[in-house]
Amino acid sequence: MVYNLSKKLLFLGSSCIYPKKAPQPIKEEYLMTSHLESTNSGYATAKIAGIEMCKSYRKQWGCDFISVMPCNLYGPGDSFSLMDSHVLPAFIRKFHDAKMNGIPQVEIWGDGTPKREFMYVDDAAEALYFLMQYYDEENHINIGTGEDVPISFLAKMIKNIVGYEGKICWNKSYPNGTMRKLLDNSRIQSLGWKPEISLEQGIKETYEWFVENYKNIRK
Repeated sequence: MVYNLSKKLLFLGSSCIYPKKAPQPIKEEYLMTSHLESTNSGYATAKIAGIEMCKSYRKQWGCDFISVMPCNLYGPGDSFSLMDSHVLPAFIRKFHDAKMNGIPQVEIWGDGTPKREFMYVDDAAEALYFLMQYYDEENHINIGTGEDVPISFLAKMIKNIVGYEGKICWNKSYPNGTMRKLLDNSRIQSLGWKPEISLEQGIKETYEWFVENYKNIRK
């Protein structure tokens, strides 16, 4: 069934809503089963409140509101700030700037062992549009690729795509953070949607955009 999009609302949340030590991959039902990651508990709590708000509007007013929880997203138009961007765009900026300035090594915090899941923004947009048309349930739903990679793998891939020939220096005096955060995307796949863009392809397209728009990027 295709639903009336003119009367539908999609609340976009975050994978941060799930407990810090949730079993992997993270199913939707793991919400609020344990403690949140303390460094972003305020943000996570706000997102959880949004989910509950959508449920309440559905129950009281019959509103067609749905909630969607994505994994880490990246792509053109992202923030590439070294101070507050997410790990993937930050790596692109670090390796590019090191390449352009002849810096012999790039320092990265931790030891590279934590794993993260990344989805290209175009896939995310397709997933959201798909759900607006075909999803109409009270419970929130995950969207992701179903695959994660170690941060060390991500760093090496971006290093090669950028063409940086220096060394990666892992600063193990800094914490790794949450070791793994992989979403279970079986529910949306059962509805007929799956991502199309590989991590390598998505990073290449993001880096091309980054280079073309370097003077105007958010940094």
